[in-house]
Amino acid sequence: MEITWEAVVARRMRRHGLMEPFGTPVDAVRAMCGAHAQIATAGELSVAIRVAGATRRTIQEDEELVKTFGPRGTVHLLPLDDLPMWTGALSALPSVGSQPDPIRMSPDEIDQVIVAIGDALAHDDLTVDELTEEVVRRTGAWAREPTIPAFQGAWARWRQATSVAANAGVLCHGPMRGRLMTYANPHRLRPFEPMPAEKALTELLHRYLYFYGPATPQQFARWLKTTPTFVKPYFDDLPRAELADHTVWYAPGDGDFPDDRAEGVRLLPYFDAYGVGSYPRELLFPGKAFTRATARGQAGNYPLLLVDGIVAGVWHQKKSGRTLHVTVEALTPLNRRRRKLLDAEVDRLGAILGGAPSLTLGDVTVGAHA
Repeated sequence: MEITWEAVVARRMRRHGLMEPFGTPVDAVRAMCGAHAQIATAGELSVAIRVAGATRRTIQEDEELVKTFGPRGTVHLLPLDDLPMWTGALSALPSVGSQPDPIRMSPDEIDQVIVAIGDALAHDDLTVDELTEEVVRRTGAWAREPTIPAFQGAWARWRQATSVAANAGVLCHGPMRGRLMTYANPHRLRPFEPMPAEKALTELLHRYLYFYGPATPQQFARWLKTTPTFVKPYFDDLPRAELADHTVWYAPGDGDFPDDRAEGVRLLPYFDAYGVGSYPRELLFPGKAFTRATARGQAGNYPLLLVDGIVAGVWHQKKSGRTLHVTVEALTPLNRRRRKLLDAEVDRLGAILGGAPSLTLGDVTVGAHA
């Protein structure tokens, strides 16, 4: 079966809630396979633009979402009910030591820290400093050694295991305590058991293919930050098709690709899942968009202007008092209809972020992550 790129884009847009909005934030986050929330406002905006009538506060107050470490070891919003799958899948990925050998924690030390974190957070939310004291008390002074370069100093050694503890299901983000971040144990929110690894990885792959597919093992591995060799066996029995002269795979029973086209103008924030998880990059970011809106093929560094589901520019927002200043740099001309759709999109951003929107069409002069 040969699939057209136009059909793929239309299906992804629809399934991501970018053509027809979702009714709840959980539905939106599940469709994205997690919302990147390393930058809190971007994660909340990603979800809100997909949910009818939602605001940033709507997402912040949703008790069915949990902020924790998701794919690629970065902070994500995930549905609380999906933690069994996520912890089962992520904890099964091959470990990749990111620290040099002299300061890298041993497997036994990591296990000790995971147990200590789970016990320390079993009854209370703790700040990083408070959790450090509890981990050191339960493991030893070695856990306090400042070994991880960070900002103007170094973090304690135990913090190498933060995302590992989250993947094990014993750590997530808790409520803010003034300006201080806290950690919590997700079992206090809702007890669960991690799903067996094979089942969890199979389920995660099928979800990824449903919302981002069709795709290749290399693309799925890149999205998950693991190796193609590790994920290839999970593709063995999946149906295949041809897309842009390449073999791609899709989820079982999901071979319907209607021959329609995506329509509309959308503004997606930093690290929005649609741009980060969608491949092939050269088709989603055609021509000048590849250079302007990616970092050598890595998506997420710039907010995206989508026209009919394809990246057609970048944008930037800055709030000053009650005014939300939005600058859009379009790489292709916008006709009257698309300009009207862009105006509506900017108005929606203002409603989500609580500001009076002001739109300027012109060059975005700030750099990545600004």
